[in-house]
Amino acid sequence: MVEFSHLTKAYRKRLAVDDFTLSVDVPIFGFLGQNGAGKTTIMKMVVGLLEPTSGTITIDGALSSHPIFKKKLGYMPETPYFYEHMTGMEFMRFCDQLFGNDGADTAHYDELLKRVGIYGARDYQIRTYSKGMRQRLGFAQALVNDPEYLFLDEPLDGLDPIGRREMKEVMRELKKEGRKVFLNTHILADVEEICDEVGIIHEGKLLYAGPVKKFCDGKPLEERFVEVVEAHEHASAKERAHAQEEHKQQHHHSRT
Repeated sequence: MVEFSHLTKAYRKRLAVDDFTLSVDVPIFGFLGQNGAGKTTIMKMVVGLLEPTSGTITIDGALSSHPIFKKKLGYMPETPYFYEHMTGMEFMRFCDQLFGNDGADTAHYDELLKRVGIYGARDYQIRTYSKGMRQRLGFAQALVNDPEYLFLDEPLDGLDPIGRREMKEVMRELKKEGRKVFLNTHILADVEEICDEVGIIHEGKLLYAGPVKKFCDGKPLEERFVEVVEAHEHASAKERAHAQEEHKQQHHHSRT
């Protein structure tokens, strides 16, 4: 189980994540939100790339910052960075060595590259890879340490329809293996298809968390997502207007 308790991340005066509290204990969980909603920031805090301003993240009851989780977590960033003159195989070996392994388990890398569909390009330099091939390699490196928890930031971005179908099937296989997958994506149809639960994030706040079917309530996920976000923005605008009116009245009374 992954638990977020009153998690906050501030950049100067801007709150990227605002008092975020959530418990997740399902095989595939989807983070949904507009650009800048805070999804990537939350994911980076889980895997240790960012420090929370306040609040905690725990995994199976222990702080996610504990060294024990370094080998239990897999992470695919939204824009994976590659060493262009490495081959796909060399990059897999390099990533494995970052976890303290000797990088000699070629059969393991072969299996992962086959799993994501780029085994035939294993000896090509990454600079020759297409966008879709890079996405697949980024997915493969997230699995190199045999993680229990997998955090994927826009893993289906840049993939053609066949590639998206294949990567969704990989996620389903990971679910069957007992791994937990956390997914950031803007492709709502894919979320509706593969996620057990979703969290709707807007301006760093959690607006909803729970089963996908319950959230949709018979409507398309995209329609419900827009409804919830617009309702929140409308309520926030009313609160701001009310606060401004109170401030004006207080200022008027103080002058009289």
